[in-house]
Amino acid sequence: MPVQPMKSIASVAISEQPLLTLSQIAAAGICTASVLLVLGATGLMSWLYRYIPLPVVRGVQLSQGLSFAFTAIKYIRYEQDFAKNQQGGDRSWLGYDGVVVALTAVVFLVITTGAGESYDGERRVRVRVWRRLKMMSSIPSALIVFILGIVLCFAIDPSIFGDLQFGPSKFHVLTITWDDFKTGFLRGAVPQIPLSVLNSVIAVCKLSNDLFPEHEASVTAVSVSVGHL
Repeated sequence: MPVQPMKSIASVAISEQPLLTLSQIAAAGICTASVLLVLGATGLMSWLYRYIPLPVVRGVQLSQGLSFAFTAIKYIRYEQDFAKNQQGGDRSWLGYDGVVVALTAVVFLVITTGAGESYDGERRVRVRVWRRLKMMSSIPSALIVFILGIVLCFAIDPSIFGDLQFGPSKFHVLTITWDDFKTGFLRGAVPQIPLSVLNSVIAVCKLSNDLFPEHEASVTAVSVSVGHL
């Protein structure tokens, strides 16, 4: 099962002013994990799983998908300064980071991504199409696009080579005060907890039960697992 990113905490940390400190971000993650751990260990997550209707879960999944899609479109259309969290003017069509390259990557992802499900096999043409789709779906398309992006990044600005530093980074213990917990909980954990409950636990279990009805996923186990992570 993939590790669920804390999207709400991340969006607050990089977009809202004043920015969250490292200690406040850590406190927000600890609070969110603790709530999921308690909900799972006490059986309350199973109660929520039974009474939260499926359309609510599907709505959360749809909203997240649309949010990611619109964000991707914005990144394609406009120049981005992620370090300053600012959006620039229209992106040029040509060049290493132009719109043409971005649209080509999108088309490549759409063509090579699929479930690889079988056709009914009534016609040879359908069988051949199914085999081609199955071969395409086995291509790690997202990884290929990611590696291409890294290569283009160095091609655009070769000076990056001089800024590279090999790890590992030095470890240090964060000091988390009660004020950090208060700020992290109110600004980071409160918007994150409903999303984690619905998207990271309940939606995962319902999707698992849709795909593998003979192996029912344990809501308690998933909630406790996410809480530990």
